[in-house]
Amino acid sequence: MKISKIKLYVLEDPEQPQGYFKLAQVPGVRRTQFTHGSKSLPGDRKLRQSFLEVITDEGVAGLCTTTMTPDQVEILRHQVLGEDPLQREKLYQLLHKGTRWCYQKPGWFGDFDNCLWDILGQVTGRPVYDLIGKARDRFPVYLTSGDSPPEVYFEMVDLAREYGIGAYKFHTYKGGKADIPIFRAVREAVGPDFLLINDPVCSYTLEEAIEVGHVMEELDFLWLEEPMHEYKQHSYQTLCSELTLPVMSNETLMGDIGLSTQWLISGATDLLRANARFGTTQVLKMAHFAELYDTNIEMNAEGGLFGLVHAHLGCCIDNTQFYEAGPDMLQGARGAVWGMTNTPPIADGHIAPPDGPGWGAEWDREKFSAMTVEEH
Repeated sequence: MKISKIKLYVLEDPEQPQGYFKLAQVPGVRRTQFTHGSKSLPGDRKLRQSFLEVITDEGVAGLCTTTMTPDQVEILRHQVLGEDPLQREKLYQLLHKGTRWCYQKPGWFGDFDNCLWDILGQVTGRPVYDLIGKARDRFPVYLTSGDSPPEVYFEMVDLAREYGIGAYKFHTYKGGKADIPIFRAVREAVGPDFLLINDPVCSYTLEEAIEVGHVMEELDFLWLEEPMHEYKQHSYQTLCSELTLPVMSNETLMGDIGLSTQWLISGATDLLRANARFGTTQVLKMAHFAELYDTNIEMNAEGGLFGLVHAHLGCCIDNTQFYEAGPDMLQGARGAVWGMTNTPPIADGHIAPPDGPGWGAEWDREKFSAMTVEEH
């Protein structure tokens, strides 16, 4: 079996405008900090979603959502056409070690790797979770949402409980002094058994992160995520040494397995962050590395195929705790926009992968084709 074709499909939803982040300065913090404001900027472009398909000479194909560009797909073709798609490790080593010479960012080929896992599942007739080996049958979920007035956090906790979810992650851009009373009020309201996490998205100084971190320890939070600018490695080393609360500091580095693991080695983070859009093979390597350090890897957002990829991996990686879901992901409707008919819903506080071969995605092919506006 050989890789014979690689296709990039760009789909467009004529009913939804494309959203763009506009930077906005965070008010009331001790140093200048920016976040994103409204997604709605003027323009006529519609929402788009790209998919990568790897096709073999035997007609077996693997499909995954992708952020790859046409130029990257062309680079990929020059490296892997004619190769055996079942030799995933060989191809991982080729593209990972050759990243510098392809002049790409680390993890650039991750969606291709995900397609190879899908092909293996199609060939063997087994779901990816079975190919890796399950550690559990379903994956616990935490709910998260953006920076909000304090009353909205209470509403989000109520929403989480409606779906059987027992954990919530704050995103707060108000500064440490403003966050502390909010955390105390929410903890008092939800009781000791509801799990809480804080992600202030780089809006704290080191001093604030230490102060808030100690309050979070008192309130029994699970972890503190990216409180300071993520490239301040020395500040993160200081923070990790000051707190018993685990610190997760490297979300913008999660595509770079080398830098992520070096931060863990150096004591600049206590937990690793990963996203399978940088490849299932890479996520598994990082998970095993974290396990040797007796710590966890936590996955960012839905990964690929609107939650399917992370649902599989979350059931196979023992040292991970949660699937991250926003309010718009609770009913499993995101993939339906693009013709996917089995986006996994959240039920009883958990997500579970389908049992079909590979990633198990099912498609309305007519809808997929009708929405395709570009093919490369």
